[in-house]
Order: sequence, then structure tokens, then C-alpha cells
Amino acid sequence: MSRIVYVNGEYLPEEEAKVSVFDRGFLFADGVYEVTSVLGGKLLDFEGHARRLRRSLDELDMPTPEAMDDLLEIHRELVARNSIVDGMVYLQITRGAPADRDFAFPGAEVPPTLVLFTQSKPGLAESPAAERGIRVISIPDIRWGRRDIKTVQLLYPSMGKMMAKAAGADDAWMIEDGAVTEGTSNNAYIVKGGKIITRNLGTEILHGITRAAVLRFAREAQMEVEERPFTLAEAQEADEAFITSASTFVMPVVAIDDATLGDGTPGPVARRLREIYLDESRKTAI
Repeated sequence: MSRIVYVNGEYLPEEEAKVSVFDRGFLFADGVYEVTSVLGGKLLDFEGHARRLRRSLDELDMPTPEAMDDLLEIHRELVARNSIVDGMVYLQITRGAPADRDFAFPGAEVPPTLVLFTQSKPGLAESPAAERGIRVISIPDIRWGRRDIKTVQLLYPSMGKMMAKAAGADDAWMIEDGAVTEGTSNNAYIVKGGKIITRNLGTEILHGITRAAVLRFAREAQMEVEERPFTLAEAQEADEAFITSASTFVMPVVAIDDATLGDGTPGPVARRLREIYLDESRKTAI
């Protein structure tokens, strides 16, 4: 059975889904997106993703094509129509498709483009990578300055993942002025002496929804958290490290470049936080 996707008010078989060649998401990467995980047929932290979506749209002066309650119903309908048990719902909004290509933003008469689709990921929470940990490399961070806006401008992160693959690693951490900003599609953390250290929020990193939940759960569990930039050298000398994202949850990092962390296996803090996050998120899934 063909996957059903949503395009501008219609539920369609993916083969019939189309957007204009003049869409600004295609021509200018003039769009934003969100990815919401699904476990047991329910959406994880939808409200957090909705808040960030509103913020991204506001920062780019882009209209919202649907009310957030309506977007929730579209998410649920796609999950049901595609029989998603574990997986993700991808949402993208662009500034729409004017009659021709022009750097200037179109007027209000051009409606935004809204696309959603699902990805089935059976056993999403039982990732083998979480048991063994992942290896990351360091690369320069040469992205634009507003990384706090979740735009579809993902060419360099995509290149970073390919650099990691070519190096025999799983992902890359980006470095700016000697400090780690974040991973290619995730927030980065180290653990030293039991303390969790992660970069503070700003325009340099994405304000991760999973990040916010994990830090809240860590503090509730009486874990010490420090939000500040940390250097690559600090990371390589850490007791353990991990990443967070909507699709990986809490993922242990066991090596950074040529430096092995601890005994080369996932550390206790990352393991415990993954367990807490999955337990608590399932309780509040909708």
C-alpha cells in the first residue's frame, strides 16, 4: 500500500504528491521543519515541537498555514492512515510558490506550502547503536549564524554526516572558536565527574525539544547540569558523552576523533538518561 502524505490540505498517495518548481523551499531553502517521533502510535512532545515551529515561523516572518490544533489532527491522521507504530512525522512549511523566481519575499496573496509525511521505524527505541554507542569526528562549523531557527538549510550538516561516514564514524560534532556547538542533527553533551555539561542556548545552536526534556529530567533526578560552551579538548577528556534528538532520544558517544571515552562503552549517565527519557515521554505521549 502506498504511503499517504499531506500536501496543502489534501491527503494523497505519495506518488501523486507535488509542489511547484517555483516553491521557495526548493529555490531558496526558504522554509522550516519539525520532526516528531512516534512510539506506540503516539506523538512524543508534540506541544514542544509546536512551540518551536511557531518561533521559527515568527523569526522568518512566515505565516502559519494551519492552527496548531489542526496540525496535531493532521499528524494523528497520517499516523493512523499509515499504520505507524514507531517512527516519525516530518512537517515542512515554506514561504510558498509565487509565479516566478525572485529573491524578494512574495506578498500575502501567496499562501505558504505545507507538507507532512511519515517514516516507519519499527523498534525505534530499541536501537542497537544505543547499546554500543556511536563514534563522532570533529569538523569546522561554517553554517549561517541563526542556527536557533529550524530551517531546511541542511546542506552542511548533510556534508558533515558524509565526512563522518568517510572517516568510519557515525556522526560529526561541529567546532567554532575552539568550542563544540552541536552535532549535525543533534545537541551535544559531555559528562565529567558526574556533571552533565552542554552548550547554553543562543543563536549558535538549535533549541532542541529533546534537549529541554532531558535536562529537565536530569535535574529532577538530582543530576548536576551546567550549561556552557565546552572545548573539543574537554570533550575528548570527558568521562562520557552523548547526543540528544527527536529521532535518537539519548544516544551515548564513545569516541571523539581518535579519543576513546572511558572504557569505550556507553556510560552510566547516558544510559540512565535514555531510560528516564523514554519512560517519561511515553507517559505524556498523545
